[in-house]
Amino acid sequence: MTDEPEPSPDPRRIERTYDAPAELVWELMTTAAGLERWWAPDGFATRVSEVELKPGGRLRYTMTATAPEQIAFLHRTGNPVSVELRKTFTEVTRPARLAYLSLIDFVPDQEPYEHLTVIDLASVGDRTRVIMTLDRLHDDTWTQGYCAHRAEELGSLEALLRRVPG
Repeated sequence: MTDEPEPSPDPRRIERTYDAPAELVWELMTTAAGLERWWAPDGFATRVSEVELKPGGRLRYTMTATAPEQIAFLHRTGNPVSVELRKTFTEVTRPARLAYLSLIDFVPDQEPYEHLTVIDLASVGDRTRVIMTLDRLHDDTWTQGYCAHRAEELGSLEALLRRVPG
């Protein structure tokens, strides 16, 4: 089932292939227990409070700085150490596709807007290819930073999968 908005022109793609079955990768990407194990940038932790895995459903989570340098940076810049974030699922097709909208409301001097992420999973033997397609943000600098952040998260997922039996 889909209620997916049209992607923006010239989206960005990040591709990874994991030594794990698609069902395991899906589980780690779509459950509170799975997301809390890998889905945060370095120096942060994630606590998921809601996962309503259906089109129109929400993912709600709190991201908290845990590393001293991250905490110090946030204090210096007047930002909170923890922030609650939400995503709205637009497509859920187990275990092949997940799409969601994120509210981009944290950019100074920029009106908030929605951002589409689409994640496709494909079995390749006993491995899983993940293709993450990201809408561009409002400018190239923010787009590059956002893509780097998402690539870091996918690297964290890969590190976790090396430790988890498939």
